[in-house]
Amino acid sequence: MPDFKLTQIWIYPIKSLGGISLSTAKVMGKGLQYDRRWMLVDETGNSMTQRVYPKMALFKLSLTGKQLIVRYNQSEIIVHIDKQHLSNPLHVKIWDDNVIAYEVGLEYSQWFSEKLGISCKLVFFPEENSRPVNPKYNVNAENVSLADAYPFLIIGQSSLDDLNTRLKEPVPINRFRPNFVFEGGQPYEEDMWRNFSIGKTWFVGVKLCDRCVLTTVDQDTGEKGVEPLKTLSSYRKWDNKVYFGKNLVTLQDGTLNVGDIIIPE
Repeated sequence: MPDFKLTQIWIYPIKSLGGISLSTAKVMGKGLQYDRRWMLVDETGNSMTQRVYPKMALFKLSLTGKQLIVRYNQSEIIVHIDKQHLSNPLHVKIWDDNVIAYEVGLEYSQWFSEKLGISCKLVFFPEENSRPVNPKYNVNAENVSLADAYPFLIIGQSSLDDLNTRLKEPVPINRFRPNFVFEGGQPYEEDMWRNFSIGKTWFVGVKLCDRCVLTTVDQDTGEKGVEPLKTLSSYRKWDNKVYFGKNLVTLQDGTLNVGDIIIPE
């Protein structure tokens, strides 16, 4: 059996804004700690993403202790992770799910509204609030954070390398917003994985990840094109969907580190 090794860990604390690369991360039922526990919603309470607002890619995030620092050009604002629940509960919508969240604070909503040029609110999704994974694909009635549908996403470096050989201009892994990147094995190796461990933590691959136009947004410029979705659709499309990467749930809490060995069952 080939050796598989975890080479990158990513979280995206505020849905559809910039990601943060970590060397170690805590695995929780809804996803990695701090991953997509916040999001922006419009005036109707609907989630906002780069699909409609590609400019969201230009917000860059970093994590220092219990402070989440959000930068946009020369401006920044600090979200204090331990200071949430600052408002009455809000009913917000993410895809087909209606969930309860809390506005982080008026000054945050005003800051994001000013930068994006649209009235919006920054909301927080508490750990204890419910958002079930699609029962067709769950294992133990899992819940998910504010990620699109599943707690984790894994992609093999070989898969990205293979895609890039087909593109005129290679794309970085950040187009696909994975939580885990690994090296070893053949392209699309992850397609076949069901039960596997990363370090001492067990995961279940529940379905292939279908991709959308967000993959066409350059994360450095916020500009939208046609690739890599156009090329992916030429060889990774079936059931009218384009697939790249695999969605996961976990069977236990744990801690992961870059360099951990991955062992498929």
